[in-house]
Amino acid sequence: MYPRIRNLREDLDLSQTQLAQQLSMSQTGYSKYETGENDIPTEILIALAAIHHTSVDYLLGLTDQRQPYPRSGQRTGS
Repeated sequence: MYPRIRNLREDLDLSQTQLAQQLSMSQTGYSKYETGENDIPTEILIALAAIHHTSVDYLLGLTDQRQPYPRSGQRTGS
């Protein structure tokens, strides 16, 4: 999971400081998520999934499908 969140951040050409600001936290705190030193709280996982337009399952490595799931209350176009 930790390399995945780093790679996604780098794909957006964001520094740790820039992403930490989006999450309203310090760069040091965010860095500890990327290195695995600290576990990532659920609310941060959800925010990261939204920022990266993916699913929490993708961030956790439970799927390799990067496309996010439809959000609750959204129609899928059928």
